[in-house]
Amino acid sequence: MEHRIVGPGPYRATRLWNETVELFRAKMPLRKHRCRFKSYEHCFTAAEAVDWLHELLRCSQNFGPEVTRKQTVQLLKKFLKNHVIEDIKGKWGQEDFEDNRHLYRFPPSSPLKPYPKKPPYRKDVIKFPEWNDPPPGTSQENIPVRPVVMNSEMWYKRHSIAIGEVPACRLVHRRQLTEANVEEIWKSMTLSYLQKILGLDSLEEVLDIKLVNSKFIIHNVYSVSKQGVVILDDKSKELPHWVLSAMKCLANWPNCSDLKQPTYLGFEKDVFKTIADYYGHLKEPLLTFHLFDAFVSVLGLLQKEKVAVEAFQICCLLLPPENRRKLQLLMRMMARICLNKEMPPLCDGFGTRTLMVQTFSHCILCSKDEVDLDELLAARLVTFLMDNYQQILKVPLALQTSIEERVAHLRRVQFQKSYPEVYQERFPTPESEALLFPEKRKPKPQLLMWALKKPFQPFQRTRSFRM
Repeated sequence: MEHRIVGPGPYRATRLWNETVELFRAKMPLRKHRCRFKSYEHCFTAAEAVDWLHELLRCSQNFGPEVTRKQTVQLLKKFLKNHVIEDIKGKWGQEDFEDNRHLYRFPPSSPLKPYPKKPPYRKDVIKFPEWNDPPPGTSQENIPVRPVVMNSEMWYKRHSIAIGEVPACRLVHRRQLTEANVEEIWKSMTLSYLQKILGLDSLEEVLDIKLVNSKFIIHNVYSVSKQGVVILDDKSKELPHWVLSAMKCLANWPNCSDLKQPTYLGFEKDVFKTIADYYGHLKEPLLTFHLFDAFVSVLGLLQKEKVAVEAFQICCLLLPPENRRKLQLLMRMMARICLNKEMPPLCDGFGTRTLMVQTFSHCILCSKDEVDLDELLAARLVTFLMDNYQQILKVPLALQTSIEERVAHLRRVQFQKSYPEVYQERFPTPESEALLFPEKRKPKPQLLMWALKKPFQPFQRTRSFRM
């Protein structure tokens, strides 16, 4: 019972669905069953399907051991709705599947999900202003000039220009590296970095580049607290005070400084329900509908934990600042609750960790359109987030340094081209230029430590050196 790893790339959720359907149809054991004094060949009970599929999903590296039996039942309901299976009388189309002894069978053919078609992708090349390009709306013909009185000296100058003795003057507009240019550099280099990590030829099928806001990236990098949590400029987008107080209460349980009202038996469960209700009624998941395919694609890298963390870091930089802040606070609370041994059970039917994943996975990741595996994929992502949230929600230092060096280099070139005389006067030699604009130093080769461990041996004459 093998489930091959579906790596990153476009339509990963659809590929996972088709892979699971084909494997379930090919490997699910079928046998003869009796129901109401009648025998049925090549069928299975609902409970048998749940048992077999649950084991398949838990052993799969695409989903992981966190998959619950309840999630497996939900998936089988979708199988029944999409005619992957049908009941023994041929009925399908409704999600009335239950974990019982009801008989089901496979139809002659189980439909697979088609891959959506998108218009051809055209890569937008970022064009920086040329130094000789005039600003929009101006041209050499429209340069205002003052009338001059013609005399012998002026006639000689014009005549010299005409015959080529003196080069003609041309108006040169000095262009500066604008804020918009810097924002485009951040956006372009961030997306290029993500594309390289995912190993894709382009991001066209997992991300709509036009919807990526460069201002979000810059804000998420620089507008942060000492703890690395995003600071919002618009306070109206903050978490409500009562939600924040409830989250602090559970995160620091039982030592909560904000707790003023007396507690009662089951108080922590009511506080948790308050937080869950708020996040459950968000209009859009924290990772946004737009970035669903990008995050699902990164899930294909979980076998390489370091690479997956780096890819999630980049994706989380693309989030709106208010979403990133809510996600940071939520993940910190969830992690602290799971590690808190003094926290009473918040649910009788689930462990604390499973409860966290089941409660908040849908508000963190889900698709705007119906994706039949979104619940399993969301649970897989939230589990990984809980284990690595401190690294994932940090600003990737390598990316930040690379972009800042790129911007500094362009500004140096801009200054050099705009004021060549001043530049030459300030930096007459390459050494003086390197003092202010140090280039990246190449790493020195590592010293062979094994050579130092051996004592130095005196030179020994060999036979070949004898006269």
